[in-house]
Amino acid sequence: MGVRPPADDNDDPDVIEFGIAALDAALSDADIEYPADEREVRERVGHVEVPYDAAGHTTTVGEALDEIDLGRFENEQALLNALHPVFERKREATGNSILSQLRSLVPF
Repeated sequence: MGVRPPADDNDDPDVIEFGIAALDAALSDADIEYPADEREVRERVGHVEVPYDAAGHTTTVGEALDEIDLGRFENEQALLNALHPVFERKREATGNSILSQLRSLVPF
């Protein structure tokens, strides 16, 4: 998932990646051989922080793994599919906070 940042004249990227899109990018850089078990994934990328919303809130891959019950992933897509609901729940929970709602009213 991604969202375009506010327009300005600097050379920042065109899209801010968060959620599964950001996790996919992190996994692309990881040296994980599939099928992989949870322990292998934790060793390689458990410490990696992944933003789960456009505001930059993050969680580690290890924390996300704590919230699922799968112990083995046949391929990267299976890992992404398993973790997707975790990132969505976190994004929705943050988006529903009173502070987030107030921030959405301020245009900057």
